[in-house]
Amino acid sequence: MSIYAVTAITAPPVHPGVEGAIESLFAAQRRSAAENRAKFSLKARLASLSRLKAILKRRENDIIGALYADFKKPESEVRLTELFPVYQEISHARRHLRSWMRPHRVHGSLGMIGIAAEVRYQAKGVCLIISPWNYPVNLSFGPLVSALAAGNTAIIKPSELTPTTSALIRDIVEEAFPRDVVAVCEGDAEVSQALLDLPFDHIFFTGSPKVGKIVMAAAAKHLTSVTLELGGKSPTIVDSTANIESAARKIVWGKFSNNGQTCIAPDHVYVSRNQAQALVDALRREIRRVYGQTDSQQKSGPDYCRIVVPRHFERLSALTADATSLGATILEGGARDPTQNYFSPTILGGTTPQMAISQEEIFGPVLPIIEYDDISVVVDAINAGPKPLAIYVFSNDAAVREDIILRTSSGGVCVNNNVIQFLHPNLPFGGVNNSGIGAAHGFYGFKAFSHERAILRDRFSILRLLFPPYTPTIKKLINLTVRLLG
Repeated sequence: MSIYAVTAITAPPVHPGVEGAIESLFAAQRRSAAENRAKFSLKARLASLSRLKAILKRRENDIIGALYADFKKPESEVRLTELFPVYQEISHARRHLRSWMRPHRVHGSLGMIGIAAEVRYQAKGVCLIISPWNYPVNLSFGPLVSALAAGNTAIIKPSELTPTTSALIRDIVEEAFPRDVVAVCEGDAEVSQALLDLPFDHIFFTGSPKVGKIVMAAAAKHLTSVTLELGGKSPTIVDSTANIESAARKIVWGKFSNNGQTCIAPDHVYVSRNQAQALVDALRREIRRVYGQTDSQQKSGPDYCRIVVPRHFERLSALTADATSLGATILEGGARDPTQNYFSPTILGGTTPQMAISQEEIFGPVLPIIEYDDISVVVDAINAGPKPLAIYVFSNDAAVREDIILRTSSGGVCVNNNVIQFLHPNLPFGGVNNSGIGAAHGFYGFKAFSHERAILRDRFSILRLLFPPYTPTIKKLINLTVRLLG
């Protein structure tokens, strides 16, 4: 989901006690998964989803308090970005699960006359969900909904960087499920490593491309399937036809919610040169309207959270300092307070490709503005880097929008808005190559945690007429079949 959402899994040797407890839990879930394969019916799955939603609703105030304690996340952001997506995922799954689970008959070819075929979605088994700190409730329980809808057991490993929320996630899961169905393993990289050493049937990881490679390498040892929700430098394009006021309002919301610690937040903005000053002015006005006219008001305001830990605060400070030392200009914000991990909404101008901020995913409240004259140069710049998780295009020119979509590759595209593609229940959410593998949400999440099993029944197939011994007559039949049906 992001380059900094999960700490790197580079751990010392696992303590035997930790390893033994995790192996015991895994064995219990494996037994449960085998039993559930036949008995985890539609009714049972719906009941588990309802139970989870009821407990989450009852614990809403606890969730709001935990996220505020971990990094001062505002209540309204918690409701909109942590709880609403999970509630919607549960409601959507409950509404459609019957049809998702139903075997799908498939048509054959002339060569398959007399054969009936169907696809059944079968639970993969024991699943591991490694969730990040930036949206810990959303990105723990969202994948869990898909795993349960598909009939699996699951172990969740939440991030140690949000300890209050991680402990609450464990409490909620323990209240909702037996440990042999769903369990939470808290801890640092040692726990992650112990989990990755086990032969899970599927791993759903949200984090950085760097750690995603580690997860994928560990999965490869057991030929475990993976869904990797990663990140990247998602660009935003504002062309000469865009509605500047509308674009500014949406960009400020998408970029500075959660203090910029969002995998699909706009990383940087390309703006047509004739719109650049107007966009900067509109962004300034919108930042001050939303968060406060002065730094003091922004810092004390209730709607702006904090950088999660000092290490990430120092990284963002270093990126900004490097950029300004090489000629970039702070156009808005730039105020910081290390005692609170406070970093104000910041706009940078004059960044160049050589700066570190132009090469690393920013994952914080710093927004570079890059002016352009030729949209082809922007497209070439996007294509020169790793494929991003999202591309945002603000334009009222349909031809320009379509040209950008056709000439680039990304996990998704959002036109005249940003971030909200995550909330669409019928769209696959995921990246491509460096920004992710596989998809989540709705039916796509159900598929990610399911094995699409081919079932074939021979009723009156004539293929037996082509079996050996290959007499002259059978050879003629085979040649005729290949010529007519091949």
